[in-house]
Amino acid sequence: MHHSCKGLLFDNDGVLVDSHDAAIEAWGIWSSEFAPHFDWNQPQNAGRRAEDKVREQIALELFDVANDRINALEQATAHLTVALPGAVSLTSSLLAGSWTICTSANARLGVARLQAAGIPLPAELVTGDDVSRGKPMPDAYLLGASRLGFAPADCVVFEDAEAGVQAALAAGVGLIIGVSSRALETTSEIVVRDLRGITFDGSTLVIPDEIRLR
Repeated sequence: MHHSCKGLLFDNDGVLVDSHDAAIEAWGIWSSEFAPHFDWNQPQNAGRRAEDKVREQIALELFDVANDRINALEQATAHLTVALPGAVSLTSSLLAGSWTICTSANARLGVARLQAAGIPLPAELVTGDDVSRGKPMPDAYLLGASRLGFAPADCVVFEDAEAGVQAALAAGVGLIIGVSSRALETTSEIVVRDLRGITFDGSTLVIPDEIRLR
């Protein structure tokens, strides 16, 4: 598959990096302390900012303490993050200014996870701290496209979670590519197994047929 576009916008967790073990440890501790009945590891929670999930579970007067706690726990487990197949190769091959990452993680955590996985940091990185509304609202992808200097319609988004897919749809991006078998449960138009073999020269995105799941 060949697709003409100007910019690539990547979600991070579940697309470029695997932070699941880190999240299991951090959210397991947090839930035991603040919300024992909260099952954070559900599809509807994937891809969303930690602060938004905390706000839904905790009384307002406890929010700051609970939010600071999950931030500390996730930071402490960031070193467990590893790159997903093809992520380092693809991002290292991309032209500066043609791509960025739009993660729901806060700035400190987002950078720590990318560094742990060996993913290059784009100058235009967008984190959960940069937007007033997290995914599924479109703010992160609108900001990512703006920082690259492109219209959203000229950009392709790589996502694995429905919240992120809905954010990309609301932003009006040109194409959404789901990554991993989990993305088959989203409304992504195209789903790939992973990022291996994908190339982008700044104008043409090439997706090998053999990695497509949908």
